[in-house]
Amino acid sequence: MDMGSYELKKAKNDQIYFVLKAANGEVILKSEMYTTKAAANNGIKSVQTNSPNAEQYELKEAANGQFHFNLKAKNHQVIGSSEMYKSKSGADNGIKSVQKNGPTDKIKDLTV
Repeated sequence: MDMGSYELKKAKNDQIYFVLKAANGEVILKSEMYTTKAAANNGIKSVQTNSPNAEQYELKEAANGQFHFNLKAKNHQVIGSSEMYKSKSGADNGIKSVQKNGPTDKIKDLTV
């Protein structure tokens, strides 16, 4: 089974964030900004731990009728957010993809 991967990236302001990509290369989850690479790596560990659990997802409808979701840690802190989806079923499929790909241990460090 093909798994996705994480990419550690540096933002223009030198903060660090990560994205989770599905096996097809599509970004399915994006983290918050972190001040250190260690903190971003802890965020990845949190996604690896929490992503399989359906109850850790919060599905929301935006004002424009599109849908998005957050993955939350056990302490209810948001650890990753999705892109916008045109339909609820699209967002549900996005959640399923994060549940499947989130546990991967493939991490590409693009900050160097």
